[in-house]
Amino acid sequence: MGLDAARSISERLKTEVRKAIIGQDDALDLMLVSLLSDGHILLEGVPGTAKTLLAQAFAKALSLDFGRIQFTPDLMPGDVMGTNLFNFQTNAFTFVEGPIFTQLLLADEINRTPPKTQAALLQAMQERVVTIDGKTHPLGDGFMVIATQNPIEQQGTYPLPEAQLDRFLFKHVLSYPSRDEERSIVRRHGHRTTMPNLDDLGVRATVTLPELMDVRQSIAAVRLSDDIVDYVVDLIRATRENAALDYGASPRAANMLATAARAYAGLAGRDYVIPDDVKFLAVPALRHRIVLAPGAEIEGLSADQVVQQIIDQVAAPR
Repeated sequence: MGLDAARSISERLKTEVRKAIIGQDDALDLMLVSLLSDGHILLEGVPGTAKTLLAQAFAKALSLDFGRIQFTPDLMPGDVMGTNLFNFQTNAFTFVEGPIFTQLLLADEINRTPPKTQAALLQAMQERVVTIDGKTHPLGDGFMVIATQNPIEQQGTYPLPEAQLDRFLFKHVLSYPSRDEERSIVRRHGHRTTMPNLDDLGVRATVTLPELMDVRQSIAAVRLSDDIVDYVVDLIRATRENAALDYGASPRAANMLATAARAYAGLAGRDYVIPDDVKFLAVPALRHRIVLAPGAEIEGLSADQVVQQIIDQVAAPR
């Protein structure tokens, strides 16, 4: 399989997801890049912006095992990962898998649960394994987390720690739809008050795991020239030298941005990365990896504005 297969997967997934979702094209593009980059994505938006429906429709279009965890304040790490239970018949402990043992995991409203439970995902997202009572359990191929969260200013939320955020390839902020999109949403879904049934909307699985793994191999071969490597590194290093930031992006961010740029180029049908690929992905790849300085917050600057300033200041290769 080559890059034609990547474009085929993209078109098939978008066709199915758009049976349920109107608009949110940038979110869908970033979810596709995450999928082909073997990464995870965090979707943030106020309630009612279709975060959960988008994730469910995306999962439905994939022939992968799908699991969902509704994060709540009383959720415990064992409820996520699983636990060892004593079997009185065999006089031994038996491991009972938690919902994290799936291929595509929807971590719904992840910032509604305390940090102790949020941290249960750290090892799984980075290493694709879970360690319980000293024993490591692999999660297998295709493991991806799509997490949703409400803005941290809302009541009842726990901000995700920096180490957790750094595991996400992208953080995408869902905006309100345009007026025309909202009219179309009301026309399509205005006869119900509950979540639509994806089967009724005709959303079906079209992409298999073997296809996905083959395309990931093709994406890894997309060419990243020395000039583009320098550009990615210079962007990341500029975040550490910016006076508006207390903390910049990590070396992991540079690797992730480069991997994502390869996937984005592949979805465009190119076997090489161009500076515009990096520019498009830089804000969602970096906005959650930087920490604003107090002075910048007082001035009303946002993380997105600072990242965009850095993009504008760092010279791109020609």
